[in-house]
Amino acid sequence: MENTLHRKYGLFTAIAMVVGIVIGSGIFFKAEKVLNATAGDLTFGILAWIIGGAIMVICAYVFAQLAARYEKVNGIVDYAEVAQGKSYGYLVGWFMATIYYPTLTAVLAWVSARYTAVLFNFDDPITGVEVYVIAGFFLVSIYALNALSPILSGKFQVSATVIKLIPLSLVAIVGIVAGLVNGQTITNFTAVSSNVVSTGQLFTAIVATSFAYEGWIIATSINAELRDSKKNLPKALLVGTILIVVIYVTYFIGLAGAMPTAEFMGGGEGAVRTAFGKLLGNFGGSTLFIFVVISCLGTMNGLMLGCTRGFYALAARNMGPKPSMFQQVDETTNMPTNSSVLGLLLSSVWLTVWYGNFAGWWPIFLDISELPIVTMYALYIPIFIWVMKNMKDAGTFNRVVMPALAIISSLFMIFAACVSHKMAVVVYLVIFAVFIGLGVLFNKRNKAV
Repeated sequence: MENTLHRKYGLFTAIAMVVGIVIGSGIFFKAEKVLNATAGDLTFGILAWIIGGAIMVICAYVFAQLAARYEKVNGIVDYAEVAQGKSYGYLVGWFMATIYYPTLTAVLAWVSARYTAVLFNFDDPITGVEVYVIAGFFLVSIYALNALSPILSGKFQVSATVIKLIPLSLVAIVGIVAGLVNGQTITNFTAVSSNVVSTGQLFTAIVATSFAYEGWIIATSINAELRDSKKNLPKALLVGTILIVVIYVTYFIGLAGAMPTAEFMGGGEGAVRTAFGKLLGNFGGSTLFIFVVISCLGTMNGLMLGCTRGFYALAARNMGPKPSMFQQVDETTNMPTNSSVLGLLLSSVWLTVWYGNFAGWWPIFLDISELPIVTMYALYIPIFIWVMKNMKDAGTFNRVVMPALAIISSLFMIFAACVSHKMAVVVYLVIFAVFIGLGVLFNKRNKAV
């Protein structure tokens, strides 16, 4: 075993990782929720996507400045450590390894399985046992791809990114043109709801977009494996996030040309496939939906790439449980094997928690597709404050304006999540506190050895 990761990825892979992790499931999975949250008001729906995208770009811009200066083994952990010390960096890394990465990976496994079930017309594509069997199969398969051949995983990430742009681009172009010709787009835009803002539904819609926009920060997890990281990672963050916003907004407008918003809102898990069919015919719609499944798997692959490195990022700093075990890198695959296995196990645990939401095991729906993301925005704030205090050579715009906007954006996301999820936030915070407590305990025990 060796303890060093090789620099095997280039700029295009990094951009593909930013775009590929973010684009994949959220735009399909959350489009219906955004419309329902805004009571079918297309204008407010688009506004939600623009606000969510602006928040992502602003935060990514600040991290791009950090990426140009610092690199070690896991970008966000590096930045947290530089800004607030090793203890804070460790807690951020622990949160990502135990909650953030595995929860989102688990949800993506379920989303991939859900759309596979829709493709094959399963009776229950949400809670059916076969859906979770497929989700488990996807988890193990994508783990194996990352663990046995990280280079092949990187190539799959690039390929999946190209594939996933096909349905989004086609729906955007065909939907916008068709909607303008048949008048459906105008009809949907004039179906205005009068109570969106007053009831806080816009906040719910914006929080929903957070899942669709999340993942860009995971690209920083491969900075130790990225060639010319200080130059390529900032480029990847900025180019990737701006491209994503443009794609999402045009896709959402394209959907408006396919069918009435009321029909889309009531279409459930098959609404996206129905929209594809209306635009491209049954065969074309089904073919495009296969691309959606591949798209979801591509996103899951990027998340798993971060998930497998979670405990390695801690062990590389001689922190967390058993650093000597989790910092080992396989000589053949150049992968942190033990860290990868634990990441897979945690993803499986969180997949069970997600199933419990739909099976009625919990009194409150614990949305692990959104709450961990909002937590990340809270953890970003001390880093943004540090940038304002210490990056004195960055210029007023980079040092003051953008970090200030990033802080405001992060606080807005926290407030919106509290309005949207209410008591679920309290339950989640208890779970979060338990995990953080365990992380502190493990680190103290490690120092005592």
